[in-house]
Amino acid sequence: MAEFNDNKQNNGSIPPVAPTPEHKNSLTYEDQVIKKIAGIATNEIPGILSMSGGFISDIADKFRSSGDITKGIDAEVGEKQVALDLKVIAEYGKNIPEIFQTTIDKVSKQIKDMTGLTVIEVNMHVDDVMTRKEFDEQNNKSDSQPKNGPSDGPKKPVDSTGRVQ
Repeated sequence: MAEFNDNKQNNGSIPPVAPTPEHKNSLTYEDQVIKKIAGIATNEIPGILSMSGGFISDIADKFRSSGDITKGIDAEVGEKQVALDLKVIAEYGKNIPEIFQTTIDKVSKQIKDMTGLTVIEVNMHVDDVMTRKEFDEQNNKSDSQPKNGPSDGPKKPVDSTGRVQ
């Protein structure tokens, strides 16, 4: 039976160990992923009616079937940290500094929990203030407009074969 000799060979020194190849693992995120997480989190905050993306973004939204959750959000994503710029429409009568703090807390937590990245900066720019009623009326107007351009007039009745009557 072999006896354990506690490394007594080589005068008690530890034998050389062959170097093992180092693994370079990495996990990265597209800016769009971080913007989407921030957009979903911001969408759940009372007092923020909408994100605003400026004139071009608003025109593009009229042609989409659903709004862009990342509209009004810019993100700088590093290896371990994130900086965010948010453009919002706030609800009239609400405490905007409190909404801002809630936004920082919620967005930072969601990004940290989901990605491990630390949010080091959040800048929020309030583009507009509206009552809930104004906001709903404005959105209902834009939703009721045709998406494919103006109407060609009243539609004529069609029979079951698809022929105009």
